Amino acid sequence: MSYESDSPLDALWEEYGTAFKDFDDLTLARWLAQTLGQLNGRVWRYSHPLVGSYRIASQHGHDRQVWLKRLATAPHEFTESPCCRAPLLPMLTRDVLDGGLICVHCNGTAVALDDIPSDVGTPLRKWAEKYAKVHAVAHWEDRQRKRVPDYDDAFEEAAQEAEKLLAYAGRDLATKLIEFYPAVVWEDQDECLEVRPEDVKF
Repeated sequence: MSYESDSPLDALWEEYGTAFKDFDDLTLARWLAQTLGQLNGRVWRYSHPLVGSYRIASQHGHDRQVWLKRLATAPHEFTESPCCRAPLLPMLTRDVLDGGLICVHCNGTAVALDDIPSDVGTPLRKWAEKYAKVHAVAHWEDRQRKRVPDYDDAFEEAAQEAEKLLAYAGRDLATKLIEFYPAVVWEDQDECLEVRPEDVKF
C-alpha cells in the first residue's frame, strides 16, 4: 500500500497500518469480514476511527487480494463491488460528479453517478455542482483573488459554506443512500478549505 501524501496525519495512519501488514491473509480476511458486520446498517463519517482502521486494513487486503481468495465470507448484505469484487462499501465524496461513489477497498468507482437511483442521484448531482463552486475558492489564481475585496474573507466564507454542505451530505444524502447499500461512508472534511471533521456538525 502506498501513500502519496506528505501530510503528518497520513504518515501517522501509515504507521497505524503496520499492525494489519503483520496479519496473515486469513486473519486479515476474518478481521475485515467481522468489521463489515459492525459497519452494516449505518452511515459513517470518513474520519471515524473504525472507518479509518477498516480503510487501511482493506487497502492491505486489496493489495493481497484477500477477497478474491475467498478466505472469509462477508456479511450477506454486502454484494460484490464491480470495480474490484470486494464487498461493496461505497463512499460519498465531493468528487461524486466525476468518480461516482468511491470504493473504500480500491479507491475506484464503486457506483457511477448515473447508476444511482434518480431520487437520490439528482439531489447528489445538484449538491456536487454547488460544492464544486465553493471548493474552487481554495484554488483561485491571483487574478481571481484580486476580484474580491479580501480573499481571506472569501476563503473563510467558502469554508463555512463547505461545512454546511458536508453536513448536509452526511445528514441527508448519505442517509438516502443507505436505503440502497448496507453501509455508506461520507467525506466529512476538506483539507483545501481547512475544514476539519470537528467543524462539520452532523
